[in-house]
Amino acid sequence: MTARGLRLAPFRGLRYAPEKVSSLAAVTSPPYDVVVRPDGLRQLETADPYNIVRLILPQAADPAVRHRQAAETLRRWQADGVLVHDPRPALYVYEQREGELLQRGLIGALRLTPPEDGVVLPHEDVIDEVVADRAALMRQMAANPEPLLLSYRGSGTRTGATAVIERATRRPPLVATTTEDGFSHRLWAVTDPGELAAVDADLSGHRALIADGHHRWATYLRLCEEQGEQAGPSAWDHGLVLLVDTARYPLQVRAIHRVLPRLPLVKALDLLSRAGEACGARGAFRVRRLRVPLAEAMGALDEAAGNAFLLSAGDGVFHLLDRPDPQLLERTVSAGRPATWRELDATVLHATLLDAIWQIPDSPADIGYLHHTEAALSQAAARGGTAVLMRPVAEEKVRALAEQGVTMPRKSTSFGPKPATGLVLRTLADAPH
Repeated sequence: MTARGLRLAPFRGLRYAPEKVSSLAAVTSPPYDVVVRPDGLRQLETADPYNIVRLILPQAADPAVRHRQAAETLRRWQADGVLVHDPRPALYVYEQREGELLQRGLIGALRLTPPEDGVVLPHEDVIDEVVADRAALMRQMAANPEPLLLSYRGSGTRTGATAVIERATRRPPLVATTTEDGFSHRLWAVTDPGELAAVDADLSGHRALIADGHHRWATYLRLCEEQGEQAGPSAWDHGLVLLVDTARYPLQVRAIHRVLPRLPLVKALDLLSRAGEACGARGAFRVRRLRVPLAEAMGALDEAAGNAFLLSAGDGVFHLLDRPDPQLLERTVSAGRPATWRELDATVLHATLLDAIWQIPDSPADIGYLHHTEAALSQAAARGGTAVLMRPVAEEKVRALAEQGVTMPRKSTSFGPKPATGLVLRTLADAPH
């Protein structure tokens, strides 16, 4: 795979000038799709007038106004010296640490490759409306404002990219800050030609799994295809990523929960009961009411055998669904996929519950995706809907499906820790790659 593997190019990072902001922690943000609650957005906007959320989630009713607003803000911040390009192209060693948890990787401009090459493996489907919106934003900004997270399996030895990373961490960092979530972040620039060559030689023999950022990857590919109509290479042929060797730094895998704002819990349970009548004495699912603390309810979900889900209106009462009727699954879940895919909780949720029983349209207005259980419960309570709490999927299962070319239902997993947004950006107007 030497000629068709990962090719990570250095770039002139665009970074905050420390003297222009209150603190580096105050201008960073989680990835755009994690900032979902209005109070979280307001908190970031008020943390510092230059918080990166004004670029990744500009606020206006008209999408075109939002995108233009972000582009104008980026240009103004550069003109005012708030964001400044580094003098030389570099790969950036990025470290995240919280207690015993340590993650290190490389941020760079990854050469884009078509899906059929199998160099970058997606494991989830995407929502076209989200890709279109992200593409419009990046097109207007002519920038990649935040890296997506990719994982690859190295050899486990301290050679190649690993050696370069570890040497860099023995030097003083360019950036060092601790964010509100307790994570410390450090960033180093790698500019030495020999070290860059060593990274390239190592990574070119690997392929990567998209851990977080499927919509951003699909956006990169769409923008690259648009620019491909023009002759010659383009900066749009690369996209900003963080590459992590999970042989050395295993990622954490968490679930992504659903909120169904237009489906009250009473109606969800009634439709389940009606579907169960057609399944005979067994019922569609076994449903147990739990009036216990959240942690105990999640423990019961984790211990359930087979497919299981936790429903709640956000009022402190939970309903545990498990033991789905086998004939119901046979009728509703596609038989044209591997057994591992058919048995996923997310597959059963979308095919059996959302499509067949609840008949929920597959649209952002009808299904919300939240990374935190408390946020999902709060949103369900605020909107009179139903929160569906999920269990995580093991990374090995995710990778095995991706290597078979099988994508999971969208938002099936949440890999982390996710890179903080705002530590380094990539602009395309003057990019060498």
